[in-house]
Amino acid sequence: MTTEQTSTAGPAPPASVTQAVLVASEPVPEGVRQVRGVDFNRTQGRDITVAELVDHMGSMGFQASAIGDAVRIINDMRAYRDPETGDRTTIFLGYTSNLISSGLRETLRYLVQHRHVSAIVTTAGGVEEDLIKCLAPTYLGSFATPGAGLRAKGLNRIGNLLVPNSNYCSFEDWLVPILDTMLAEQEAAKKKAQETGNEEDELHWTPSKITRRLGLEIANEESVLYWAARNDIPIFCPALTDGSLGDMLYFHTFRSSPQQLRVDIVEDVRRINTMAVRAKRAGMIILGGGVVKHHIANACLMRNGAESAVYINTAQEFDGSDAGARPDEAVSWGKIKANADSVKVYAEATLAFPLIVAATFARAEGSSPERTKH
Repeated sequence: MTTEQTSTAGPAPPASVTQAVLVASEPVPEGVRQVRGVDFNRTQGRDITVAELVDHMGSMGFQASAIGDAVRIINDMRAYRDPETGDRTTIFLGYTSNLISSGLRETLRYLVQHRHVSAIVTTAGGVEEDLIKCLAPTYLGSFATPGAGLRAKGLNRIGNLLVPNSNYCSFEDWLVPILDTMLAEQEAAKKKAQETGNEEDELHWTPSKITRRLGLEIANEESVLYWAARNDIPIFCPALTDGSLGDMLYFHTFRSSPQQLRVDIVEDVRRINTMAVRAKRAGMIILGGGVVKHHIANACLMRNGAESAVYINTAQEFDGSDAGARPDEAVSWGKIKANADSVKVYAEATLAFPLIVAATFARAEGSSPERTKH
């Protein structure tokens, strides 16, 4: 049998094909992590902790790695001490109202109760829903429940959550006497200022003063506002009237006429901007988008940017929205420093943030992340 007859090899593919398919690799730089996931064999026979799970997610890729980066950045915020003064990072926490409506409220309350954040920015719903939950519960429903049927039953739907109209009635019954008292205090202070000729004797209500007052009035340990008031953590609400709280303020103008409660938003923007300017180091943790995201970022612009930032939301950037913008866009505005450590986690906050908190603020004192050896 000849060699020609025994050979099974066909003609070689054209060199241009192999060069196109198998482009030569350059050496991978040192220090680049390998992609590895959670190896449950390492915890076989016992329950894995949430913190352990998150520690191993950092090298998984996709949004798991973004969560890992968020944990690293937040732990860096927590560890910082100014070498001269010992001051910590001033951490601004922002969240939208739907997150207070959800069970994430308990996580947010924990952060405020234990003084893990320096200031909060939220919406009117983020204020009122916290208070309303102290008066009556919110219920789990379904995303698919038709709105017309709910309207007929006096039920309001927030995603798959249900809030009875009666909850807002209870809120009005609780709030109106407090507004009456606040108005009386405002008018008494105005009269005193006229008598003394000292404008400093006047009482200027601001959104942050109102949220503090309501937190003290609710006196409920399940409340975010209560713990914020008790721990002297300001809650800024630049869109205070955009919700049921605004409805109550509107109705109150008829009740109190010709007197009227006055709310000064300029004093509050001065207050939050001053906090940012005086911070030795600024960090942003922003859940969701809209006014809460921009208000914090704009305050940090006053100090030429925050040193660290964690965004968590599902918005995309292709429409040019501020909510969808990645941290690098904020760098262009001077709201985040060019050398800052930042990440955007593309995930729904009720899913991602409890994991992040478990691996950061809620971690046992002295506990350090386990470094996986591969």
